[in-house]
Amino acid sequence: MSIVSTSISYNSDVLRQNLSLLLRTYSFLNVQTVGNSVLGKPIYVIKLGRGSKKVFYSASIHANEWITSPVLMKFIEDYCQAYVNNSTLYGYSIRSLFQSTSIFIMPMVNPDGVDLVTGNMAISSPSYQKALHIASQFTSIPFPDGWKANLNGVDLNLQFPAGWENAKEIKYAQGFTRPSPRDFVGYGPLTEPEALTIYNFTLSHDFRLVISYHTQGQEIYWQFQDFTPPTSRAIGEQFANSSGYLLADTPYNSSFAGYKDWFIQNYRRPGYTIEAGIGENPLPISQFNEIYQDNLGILVLGATL
Repeated sequence: MSIVSTSISYNSDVLRQNLSLLLRTYSFLNVQTVGNSVLGKPIYVIKLGRGSKKVFYSASIHANEWITSPVLMKFIEDYCQAYVNNSTLYGYSIRSLFQSTSIFIMPMVNPDGVDLVTGNMAISSPSYQKALHIASQFTSIPFPDGWKANLNGVDLNLQFPAGWENAKEIKYAQGFTRPSPRDFVGYGPLTEPEALTIYNFTLSHDFRLVISYHTQGQEIYWQFQDFTPPTSRAIGEQFANSSGYLLADTPYNSSFAGYKDWFIQNYRRPGYTIEAGIGENPLPISQFNEIYQDNLGILVLGATL
């Protein structure tokens, strides 16, 4: 019987319940809380394997891209089942992968935002009313479906010290000069607890590759300015071949201050943004199976390269 919920709107409560059941079922799982959101909700990291090679996958840094969270959680469950059954995923022995690679997964970077978008926040609560007030100043953005930010109205994927001033100039010119449902860079880099959590967690490890999951567009972004290492394209092409997604150049207006941008700049190692699925955010959960099947190869290959 499956543990991870893949047919409902995913939120921080479902995540916590799924993790609790997975821990009870698979004692070798390592789950830790590495930070907290604006509202104090835990930000979890799950470790799979014990190898010296380390990779890092994250999801739901943008609130209305929450379908990426059950994608990573389902991968965790399938990995655990394959380990117990001594079987394979995407043609790779998981017991062998367990010994060679440690996969670290942060399945929900922005739990407050996810809860807002998925209806897991009481409309009468001060938090919801705060978000509603912010959104009321940007009437062209649907609420709550258009919400990408954290509960302070800061876009967490515009918070990293990798061309942050460039991002600020671009987004300010677009009118995002104050807290907003999306595209506000904040008053400086790394002002928000969620961004600081993923930043500090990355600094405390020696990841050879990172993947940041977003929706939508069925595209893979792999570059940051002139910092991109030579191996990035070849790995990206493998990801593209396994998923059917397009290996693409990042649009200029979205090419600064993102998590993968900072990772590439800081470490000169491969970093990827995967734009999973197709349509208008938030993608319906009915797309889950297709997205998961498209991305299983990427999730396995990322740990083998």
